[in-house]
Amino acid sequence: MRPENQSSVSEFLLLGLPIQPGQQGVFFSLFLGMYLTTVLGNLLIILLIRLDSRLHTPMYFFLSHLAISDISLSSVTVPKMLVNMQTQRQSICYMGCISQVCFFIIFAGLDNFLLAVMAYDRYVAICHPLHYTTIMREGLCTLLVVVSWMLSSAHALLHTVLLVRLMRPENQSSVSEFLLLGLTLRPGQQGVFFTLFLGMYLTTVLGNLLIILLIRLDSRLHTPMYFFLSHLAFSDISLSSVTVPKMLVNMQTQRQSISYVGCISQLYFFILFGSLDNFLLAVMAYDRYVAICHPLHYTTMMREGLCVLLVCGSWMVASVHALCHTLLLVRLTFCADITITHFFCDLTALLKLSCSDISLNMLVIFAEGGFLYLLPMGIVLGSYIHIGTIILRVPSTKRLVKAFSTCGSHLFVVSLYYGTLAGVYFFSSSWDSKDIIASVMYTVVTPMLNPFIYSLRNSDIKQALEMCDRRVNFFKWQSRNPLIAVRSTVRYVS
Repeated sequence: MRPENQSSVSEFLLLGLPIQPGQQGVFFSLFLGMYLTTVLGNLLIILLIRLDSRLHTPMYFFLSHLAISDISLSSVTVPKMLVNMQTQRQSICYMGCISQVCFFIIFAGLDNFLLAVMAYDRYVAICHPLHYTTIMREGLCTLLVVVSWMLSSAHALLHTVLLVRLMRPENQSSVSEFLLLGLTLRPGQQGVFFTLFLGMYLTTVLGNLLIILLIRLDSRLHTPMYFFLSHLAFSDISLSSVTVPKMLVNMQTQRQSISYVGCISQLYFFILFGSLDNFLLAVMAYDRYVAICHPLHYTTMMREGLCVLLVCGSWMVASVHALCHTLLLVRLTFCADITITHFFCDLTALLKLSCSDISLNMLVIFAEGGFLYLLPMGIVLGSYIHIGTIILRVPSTKRLVKAFSTCGSHLFVVSLYYGTLAGVYFFSSSWDSKDIIASVMYTVVTPMLNPFIYSLRNSDIKQALEMCDRRVNFFKWQSRNPLIAVRSTVRYVS
């Protein structure tokens, strides 16, 4: 395992087009003109669609996104080609090459999906003109565009990660696995902690699945607040499932190894769902702010299209955030010490094992990661400051109790989540048992508590649970008394 003896690839050479020296100026002018026409023409389309209210239709909505995608697709490749033509410098750095591949696949895939969406829009307009406005409603249009972005991003992520695995600048293939030390437990405590964490994990999964099921079954819960809550429940299940099952298997089998690919995958999905929790908590705080401070305009402000956009936007930003840190980690060289003093592949723990320069990784953690941490937290704090200001203007015991019951649980989860997260990633200088305990809080405890403090103490959820229980009992009674059930049904119909 000696990466220093391996060859280092820091850049690539782009040979470009097979153009003779005397033709460089002609082709440079040609491609520059084509690029400027692409950018200015598509910008003009976007500007006209924004300014003219008559163009605020599904067809032009899709066209504006296609224009953005076309500008981005051209900007990924053409400017670099023009610079190379002009400077005669054909090199591109390793990270520049990987980034170019990633964004090229994203926008090429996005073009592909948007063309299919626009074809479907034309099909509905021509074949079902009377139902066009009903079918192509705002929520569906937004969903189609956001899903196109998500699919193209996932497609690009898959190919980029596989490519990075082959094109790592320093060949670390000798590092095939890591060792997860897990929690520092005595031999006699293994069974107790295994039972404890298994119970907490099952509570997390079953509790959040129950929340999702009740929200789906009860039409009274089809509101923005419960729409966001269902996605938070799904994110909590996923976040726990990324780390806890592997920890339980390691406890039971005493096998602490995890493969390199498994470790990188665990890291990516942990950052993805951890960030998604972060953004969804901010979105839910904004929803509570609108509900309490602008109750008369709540249905107008929190319309279906905006709710779908907020959730899909959270997914997109979380995916890009996870991809950024994963790609920066994959390019690093790891030393002979492959022991991770944690129960999962955490970013900061992996960085401590690297023999490479991690200054760029740390810069991204504190800059980009800090911004994505502070922005949602600022939204949460700002929302609750406004809520407190509105309530204290006309103090009332009833209003205070209602506001506390509505927002208190959310504020508790936010404090627990952000406090432990900040302690691990921003204020910890050395990795120790305190950081591991803090990690347990936001990876295991917080997802388990969410069903209780958000929903199971909520009157709407209790009513939905009671209704679901009555339905189950009714079907049991029918199965035991089929003849009486048929007679009662016939009597009811007649």
